[in-house]
Amino acid sequence: MKPAPFEYHAPTSLEEALGLMNQHADEAKLLAGGQSLVPAMNFRVVQPSMLIDLNRVQGLSHICADGNVLRIGAMARERQLEFDTLIETRTPLLHEAVPFIAHPQIRNRGTIGGSIVNADPAAELPMLMFALDARLKAQSVSGERWIDAQDFFAGMFTTALVPNEILVEIELPFMPPRTGWSFMEVAPRTGDYALMGVAALVTLDENGKCTRAKLVYLNAGDGPVDAKEAAQSLTGEQVNDARIQSAAAMASEKEISPFGNVHTSPEFQRHLAKVLTIRALKQATQRVGEMQ
Repeated sequence: MKPAPFEYHAPTSLEEALGLMNQHADEAKLLAGGQSLVPAMNFRVVQPSMLIDLNRVQGLSHICADGNVLRIGAMARERQLEFDTLIETRTPLLHEAVPFIAHPQIRNRGTIGGSIVNADPAAELPMLMFALDARLKAQSVSGERWIDAQDFFAGMFTTALVPNEILVEIELPFMPPRTGWSFMEVAPRTGDYALMGVAALVTLDENGKCTRAKLVYLNAGDGPVDAKEAAQSLTGEQVNDARIQSAAAMASEKEISPFGNVHTSPEFQRHLAKVLTIRALKQATQRVGEMQ
């Protein structure tokens, strides 16, 4: 199929794009990488009367350090994230996870902002924003505001952005010292949407006790799922096999709500979540030891 008729604009400045959004927010869609939007338009699942193409707007594809945070423009391509040395050294969890996103051809065009705003519960980047305590900068003709990742995702394919706002930048704090990380997922085939995925972060003190842990899941609910109770059960404790098993059981049985799909049942997704959590926590903890 082909998309329904639409009006096309390609602004060359953010101010021009914001002005168009302010005038046509209820009828317009923003085109970033187009890897999700264009197929949806071709199948007429989405039928905007106007398309605002951000690809000619300057200043939205940067990746740079600013104090103890990384700043990433919303139009930065996923392929940029994959090979950027700042991301590799300062947020290695993101560096590890990006190659799991679809295929290289998709990552060449797909953008970090486009994936985040699409808010697909099965996508990697929204859950990584949760795991990495990201802040997201939204801008409109009226000004700008920062939104914590935990407040940004409002449900399946839904965010906290108001209709005339554009996501322009992502802020990621550097990962703390003595923090191990792991990203794992299981998909039917390489590049397919994952049946289940988990991002794990573990920070240990000099005595080997956990001072902070994080477990965030994709395809486990109607958005990124932050298993706070399971992570909290590790805090203040030595991260041993018994506590890892207990945290994995708590997260997979009590804190996630997988829907199942044509490839899997909710029960199997819970099983995958438990197995992946055990493996990810062990790997994250081991990585802290390797830093010493």
